[in-house]
Amino acid sequence: MTFFWYDWAGYIGVLLVLLAFLLMQAHKLHGNGLTYQLMNIFGAVGVMLSLLFGGFNWSAFLMQVAWLLIGIFGV
Repeated sequence: MTFFWYDWAGYIGVLLVLLAFLLMQAHKLHGNGLTYQLMNIFGAVGVMLSLLFGGFNWSAFLMQVAWLLIGIFGV
């Protein structure tokens, strides 16, 4: 199995989003904090890159666009 850069971007993006949520639930990050928002923004961008350059999926892409915009709004 070959992994391309956009595959890694997607995996890292998913990891960032999930880690941000886990850390918030564990009370290590605040939902309105800059670190939490940046983890979500960069996570969404990573997944979007994976979708744009790998296998495209409209529903997943639109969810990531919303995630990105909400994160930017939070900053």
